[in-house]
Amino acid sequence: MRFLHDRAPAHDLTYDDVFMVPRHSTVTSRYDVDLATTDGTGATLPIVVANMTAVAGRRMAETVARRGGITVLPQDIPVDVVREVVADVKSRHLVFDTAIELRGDQTVGEALALIPKRSHRAAVVVEDGRPVGVVASDDCVDVDRFTQVRDVMSSSLVTVPADADPREAFDLLDRARVRMAPAVDADGRLIGVLTRVGALRATLYTPATDDAGRLRVAAAVGVNGDVAGKAAALLDAGVDTLVVDTAHGDQGRMVEALRAVRALDPGVPVAAGNIVSAEGTRELLAAGADIVKVGVGPGAMCTTRMMTGVGRPQFSAVLECAEAARAEGGHVWADGGVRHPRDVALALAAGASSVMVGSWFAGTHESPGDLQVDADGRAYKVSFGMASARAVAHRTATASAYDRARKALYEEGISSSRMYVDPQRPGVEDLVDQICAGVRSACTYAGARSLAELHERAVVGVQSAAGYQEGRPLPAGW
Repeated sequence: MRFLHDRAPAHDLTYDDVFMVPRHSTVTSRYDVDLATTDGTGATLPIVVANMTAVAGRRMAETVARRGGITVLPQDIPVDVVREVVADVKSRHLVFDTAIELRGDQTVGEALALIPKRSHRAAVVVEDGRPVGVVASDDCVDVDRFTQVRDVMSSSLVTVPADADPREAFDLLDRARVRMAPAVDADGRLIGVLTRVGALRATLYTPATDDAGRLRVAAAVGVNGDVAGKAAALLDAGVDTLVVDTAHGDQGRMVEALRAVRALDPGVPVAAGNIVSAEGTRELLAAGADIVKVGVGPGAMCTTRMMTGVGRPQFSAVLECAEAARAEGGHVWADGGVRHPRDVALALAAGASSVMVGSWFAGTHESPGDLQVDADGRAYKVSFGMASARAVAHRTATASAYDRARKALYEEGISSSRMYVDPQRPGVEDLVDQICAGVRSACTYAGARSLAELHERAVVGVQSAAGYQEGRPLPAGW
């Protein structure tokens, strides 16, 4: 990457401060662009779901890995639960989504409690492992909550065979004019569900899979306590990437934790952070990290900069750290500050191998929280920062009352924020589509067929606030 007219600014920059200049391109289609990462994680998309309790759970991990990204399970989750989640994710089908299964005698109320956990908003009614009907949220409107689902389900089933080609499955669903169909094996037993858009996505994305052909998932560990013991347990659980995580990564405890993890000979990539300087990058790579997480303060749920004045504008931080990592044979993840697809493209142009997404994905059906509705009927989920009082209280649940009270005095994150579900993009896959469309188009403008070429060919300029505003679409009704 180089700056326009080779004029590097004297001050640090955020994503909003910069733009990419179009260059001569021979890339004729956005689908000619390969978005696979080269950082050893096996991801085929440069998207990492951040290890936030309100964002990263088994549904998120399964769904994102099916499209090529990777999810980092939070360090607050007990190891036995992580083990269960990893096994669950790795058991999932590479094409078919996991169905919500109901018995015919379960109630509409039970169905309505479960259906919002899927963006297609439907469940499969099963008898002896075989689908007998489908119940959608629309079927439950104005129905008594104690009504059994067999009385409201649609029993005119279209099923997809287990070995169906995704293109053929799309055509089947399109001809039948159904949004979703159960997928069944040769014995007629339910193995998953497939929507028309799911079938389409299966032809466009490559799942992130391990050597055994199973979906990939990562997990985080903190820098306090028995780091080596927990890291060993996570590796034994089968995680594909290990993330050593703390808000201030440029410290002695991080170095000690990394050395302890590296001594285990983990056999998987190790990411560590967070830092914002070349010096910090080199230190963590020398201590045993393969990937360094970059970002202090840019996250939507983070108040670190307002509380402490500490941090760094994210574009400049990624640019400097990526250059330092490249010289040492390492990689960086840009962690935080992305709110639009353009931000992801700019982070990758600056040299990040992947971009971590947190709060942006919180308001989706796949995030762990329960779907709630405000007084105006708008659906939302609750998100919170990992340094907030809420997260600290969860992490210190086993500590003494005094220690919990003392730590609660020093929060640096938002404890509760409503993340509204976009009716046009209610699922994380919808957001992944949006991000990938933007990044692929950015690559075609730069004349790049890969992320490496994007970084090599990108020309970035600095703009005023008015320049950024000029690029925003006009509001509806203007």
